[in-house]
Amino acid sequence: MSTATFDNDVTAYQKELDARGLNCPLPILKAKKALAEMQTGEVLRIVATDSGSVRDFQAFAKQTGNALLAHSQNGLEFTFLMRRK
Repeated sequence: MSTATFDNDVTAYQKELDARGLNCPLPILKAKKALAEMQTGEVLRIVATDSGSVRDFQAFAKQTGNALLAHSQNGLEFTFLMRRK
C-alpha cells in the first residue's frame, strides 16, 4: 500500500539522507545534522523504515521550524521532504 501527503508540489531536493534500518531517535538526529549543513530554503529528502518516523518528523518540524513539505509511504519505507528554515 502506498500513501502520500503533499503540502506543496515539491520534487526537487538538494540532499538525500538514507535512514533505513535506523530506529528512533537516529533518523531525527541524522536529519538534524544534515539540515544544519544546508542553506536556508534547501530541501532534504529522507528515507526511513521506522514506523514511528511519520509522527517523529511531524513533531520535529513543529519544534524546529523546518517545513515538512511532504511525506509518503511505499510498503515499509517512509519518504519525507523537509525544507530548511
